[in-house]
Amino acid sequence: VQLQASGGGLVQAGGSLRLSCAASGRTVSINAMGWYRQAPGKQRELVALIISGGSTYYAESVKGRFTISRDIAKNMVLLQMNSLKPEDTAVYYCNAERPESSGSVSYYWGQGTLVTVSS
Repeated sequence: VQLQASGGGLVQAGGSLRLSCAASGRTVSINAMGWYRQAPGKQRELVALIISGGSTYYAESVKGRFTISRDIAKNMVLLQMNSLKPEDTAVYYCNAERPESSGSVSYYWGQGTLVTVSS
């Protein structure tokens, strides 16, 4: 599975950005897709996740501001980010999870896209 993320950039606090991630390759049986982020000097953290049935999970820090959605037909996952704050500044990574017949789970990562929020 290959993931291609796009949509990062520079925005002022209070503004909006939309991140897109397109999956290609062996996308059959992808169970979940999501977005992680890593700020300078910090560990990578889960931002939002959407599972194949449509259930979503959001980090507490982004609830009410970010919305994750998935276009299964296009193998894409989107992250709409509103009311951005300087603390949202980070490199955002697209992620996909696929359960394997062995019982393990394979994780795939996109290349990362930088989001910078100025105050």
